[in-house]
Amino acid sequence: MWPPGPAAPSPRPRSLARRLLAPLGTLVGVGAAFAYVGSVDPNEPGHYPVCPMLRFTGIFCPGCGGLRSAHAFVHGELGTALGANALAVVGYGIFAVVMALWLIRAVRGVPMRIAIAPVWWWGIGAVLALFTLVRNLPFGSALAP
Repeated sequence: MWPPGPAAPSPRPRSLARRLLAPLGTLVGVGAAFAYVGSVDPNEPGHYPVCPMLRFTGIFCPGCGGLRSAHAFVHGELGTALGANALAVVGYGIFAVVMALWLIRAVRGVPMRIAIAPVWWWGIGAVLALFTLVRNLPFGSALAP
């Protein structure tokens, strides 16, 4: 047996600025996207491309109305945002919670790892499929953009 070698030096802890770089960069990027959508109205034709699924099939996908929802959300019109795409508004809330957790963990120096079990991915897919189905049926027209 070989004698054990010198212990590897432990990695230096990252500075607070370095730990906050990724979450704050993400917030800046998302904030810039929301600012753009808030300033360029998706309700006026010609500013954004048409959803390919809607254009070629006439079916509202889970994302249809998302830009109009984001535009209304930026302007504080929650009812209009929910009417354009309720699932997107739920996504904004989930994003806000995840970002808050990421920032708190970054300040504390705890790495952020999100591991989602396959059953949750299947559940998310089922919710998206059900939302798509219901918003395209006559009784779910309230969910259509």
